[in-house]
Amino acid sequence: MDAKEENYELAKWLAGEMTEKEQQTFQKIPEYATYAKIAAYSSQLKAPDFDADLLYRNTINHKKATPKVIPFYQSKWMKIAAIFVVLLSLTFFFRTTITSTEVAQNGQKTNFVLPDDSQIVLNSGSQIQYKKWNWDNNRKLDLDGEAYFKVAHGKKFQVNTNLGTVTVLGTQFNVKARKNRFDVTCYEGRVKVNYNNTEVIITKGTLVTFDKNYFERKNITTTKPEWTDNQIVFTKEKLQTIVDELERQYTVEIVLNCRENSQLFSGTLPSNDRKAALEVITSIFHLKISKLDTDKIILVDF
Repeated sequence: MDAKEENYELAKWLAGEMTEKEQQTFQKIPEYATYAKIAAYSSQLKAPDFDADLLYRNTINHKKATPKVIPFYQSKWMKIAAIFVVLLSLTFFFRTTITSTEVAQNGQKTNFVLPDDSQIVLNSGSQIQYKKWNWDNNRKLDLDGEAYFKVAHGKKFQVNTNLGTVTVLGTQFNVKARKNRFDVTCYEGRVKVNYNNTEVIITKGTLVTFDKNYFERKNITTTKPEWTDNQIVFTKEKLQTIVDELERQYTVEIVLNCRENSQLFSGTLPSNDRKAALEVITSIFHLKISKLDTDKIILVDF
């Protein structure tokens, strides 16, 4: 159905002049859900209150004019045209203000594609918001959590987090913003990272870490984030940070009833084998399990 034909069918639908068969066909077009939603909103628009006294005074204060007769068919189509203008206005409003949201709940990973065919994988407990409308001129998105980006060649956009900003151009990279820790890893191409008043440019095979007053840059040999293969990599991480990540990956509450532990852990834990992950943690930090349920685990000193 071309645009002209679609507008004609829309006008018939608004006027209530479709046969049952025509209406069933019209409801199958992709745009029908949007038209129905906008029509519902426009039906709620309230006309100004009618003031009979004011109308009467205005009438007697002016000379009588020859009434202008508008044929019925013209009046009907004028009404449809007015409604159509309202629908177009509301369509523009919805498209330019509505934000698209992609979410990966705890224990899940979510894949999706941006309007320019750039690919994104969201790690557990993460969320991305962006606007599809006019994406080419407003190439920004907001990330809460961790995501892996495979940017379409030659495409540029900006990733905003509560800790810093990453600007990219034709690259593959990973962004992780959890609490005060901000990690950006470049697997291909180059990215510009802004954190507070610090700006660095990193290239393929480089990881930068910001944590309050701490900054580290190091080389990596991997070609993509380990978490996409169900491996969680930690580098000099505190026990509480590790527990937070395990809670996201396994959708479970982990309670630490133990003394404060300053030991740091560097290593890899599986995100698809809870038993194995707990065995490593309890061994490294000298803990034992006092309670093990589907949704709650309590760890205590050994």
